[in-house]
Parts: sequence; C-alpha cells; structure tokens
Amino acid sequence: MVATDRDDAAFDAFVAARLPHLLRLGRALTGDEQRGADLVQDALERALVRWRRLDEPEAFVRRAMVNRSISVWRKVRRERPLEALDDTAVHDRPADHELLAAVRALPARQRAVVALRYYEDLTEVQTAEVLGCSVGTVKSQANRAMLALRRQLPTYDDRQEAR
Repeated sequence: MVATDRDDAAFDAFVAARLPHLLRLGRALTGDEQRGADLVQDALERALVRWRRLDEPEAFVRRAMVNRSISVWRKVRRERPLEALDDTAVHDRPADHELLAAVRALPARQRAVVALRYYEDLTEVQTAEVLGCSVGTVKSQANRAMLALRRQLPTYDDRQEAR
C-alpha cells in the first residue's frame, strides 16, 4: 500500500467517524442543514489537500468551519437583513425558531463559541484551541452570549421545561 492509499484510507476513516458531529456543528454555525453540509464539505476539502501535514485534523476542520462561517456571516449581514434568512432547517416548534433567530443575531464570535461549547459539547480549552484564542476569551464570549440569549428569550427555559 503506497502512502497516498494509506492517507486516503485514513481520511476516509476520519470522515466516517466524525461526519455526524461535523454536520451538527455546521448546522449550528449556519442555522441551516444544507449550508451546514456545504460548510463541512468545504472544510473537508481543505483538510484533504493538507492531510499528510495535519497533526490534529479535527481541530483543523473545526477551525476551517468556524472561520468560513464567520466570513460568510459577515458577508450575508452586509447584504441582507436577518429576517430574509431561511429557517427551514429548524423544527416547527416556535421556541426553536425563536432560539435560532436569537443565536443568529449574536455576533459571529459569540455564535461560534455557542456552537462549539453547546452544540459540539467541547470544553472551554478545546473551544479556545479551535478558535485560536484564550480560555478567558471563550468564557467571556460564552457569558455575553448567554446573557444576550436570556434577554432575548426570557421565557424560553420555562417553555422547554413544560415539554
């Protein structure tokens, strides 16, 4: 087996093992299943090109996804208002629509922290590594995001408990 065959097999195994988690992160970052899948595909393409040089492929892919989602979010925010974004990937429960809209309204860095910490269930240290920042920054961004979400959705927790 030549090195490229081993590399291809290792990449395929990585994708098979991590794809569900990456798709969930993509959806959390974009708010849309299809855009999330596109984000994952883009990040995996970047990883494949660099596969032999990657020490931590999962960290690389997550970082690529976060960077790309922030870049796209900034572009979309400049081009059209928040109300024009599609909510089709959200469950039909009104509370889910409200939560998604509130998360979308967060600044890009806070949204990335929320996605990594609460959708991907990464630790603060892991989130800091993916985002290339300090643990203190992750803590402060998560705190600010949670405060903003609580202000926007004061009764969300009550509705979740009633289910």
